[in-house]
Amino acid sequence: MAPTATSMLAAYAYSPNISLGREHPEPDHHFRTVFERDRDRVVHSTAFRRLVNKTQVFPSPTNDHHRTRITHTLEVAQISRVVARQLGLEEDLTESVALAHDLGHPPFGHAGEDELRELMKDHGGFEHNLHALRIVTALEYRYPGFPGLNLTWEVREAFAHHSKSSDKSIINYMSVGQPFLEAQVADEVDSLAYNAHDIEDALTAGLISEADVMDIRIWRQTYNDIIRQFPSIPVGTRVPTIVRKLIDSQVKDLIIQSRENIKQERIDSIEAVRKCSRLVVGMSAQMRELRLELEHFLHRQVYKHTRVQRMAQKGRRIIRRLFQEFLACPLLLPTRYREKLEILPPHRVICDYLAGMTDRFAKLEYVRIFNADDQV
Repeated sequence: MAPTATSMLAAYAYSPNISLGREHPEPDHHFRTVFERDRDRVVHSTAFRRLVNKTQVFPSPTNDHHRTRITHTLEVAQISRVVARQLGLEEDLTESVALAHDLGHPPFGHAGEDELRELMKDHGGFEHNLHALRIVTALEYRYPGFPGLNLTWEVREAFAHHSKSSDKSIINYMSVGQPFLEAQVADEVDSLAYNAHDIEDALTAGLISEADVMDIRIWRQTYNDIIRQFPSIPVGTRVPTIVRKLIDSQVKDLIIQSRENIKQERIDSIEAVRKCSRLVVGMSAQMRELRLELEHFLHRQVYKHTRVQRMAQKGRRIIRRLFQEFLACPLLLPTRYREKLEILPPHRVICDYLAGMTDRFAKLEYVRIFNADDQV
């Protein structure tokens, strides 16, 4: 008999008992729900492991202490699970969506995505959420009975809702209405986590100073709270303490405001979530204003910083030259990808190969192909 949902779930939670199931039917597991299996399949996937060497803001070799895609992903999953529990939502589904949300990111972060989007603009395009959906439905090859990971409809739907694309491949997923609350939680926590942690990484990298961030109201308020509580706090402990409290205050606001939204919108079922005129999970207007100020600072002072842009342009150049070389000579592709050329256009095959690379592997491939020394 299949495991059943816990009775602790709220009426508007997405119980595994009502899942729309998998594209390729499989027998129920004897002690794991469908969403527990989704979570475990994501964690055991090749795409998930590759996140360890994919850029968050700084390329992974820059500093062992800075976030990579996988540490960011784990942080999002942890916070999302806390929020889901407080709202009475399905924790395993929430965690599955959170753990999978960045699977489609190519090497070199958003710079890599921008370059692939440009290279693919006349050949079907590229967007990391759509590519994540492609990974879990077609590109992973761990199971003998089907391509991809054969995740439930619900996790696949979350990729579609997280995407800003209007690609026809996600029409069916989007037709159900608003995203279920577990997906809304993971989406909201994603930005909450990277805003706070990108500030910390920028400070430890020396891109900005503590004096710079004092111009941000939410940072200044949090700093003052910490100093009142710990007047003699050591310098090395101050920034992580502020960041931790910064996250905590936003999470608390998110939970309180989301509960209020659920009450105001009279959300008492999945159907009510789907038909609601707005997203239900979200922060208060005051906290959204503070967060927007933080985001503007990050874009102005961190993401456009000369050092970050230099690294970004190096990444874009590596991807562009590899793409052009593989297109000119497909025999340079690994056998598994060369075989795909019989059924897929070369641009898509090359894009799939490049998007799956880690930062480190992309650099090694670049050296192997363009270095004048003989290397096999």
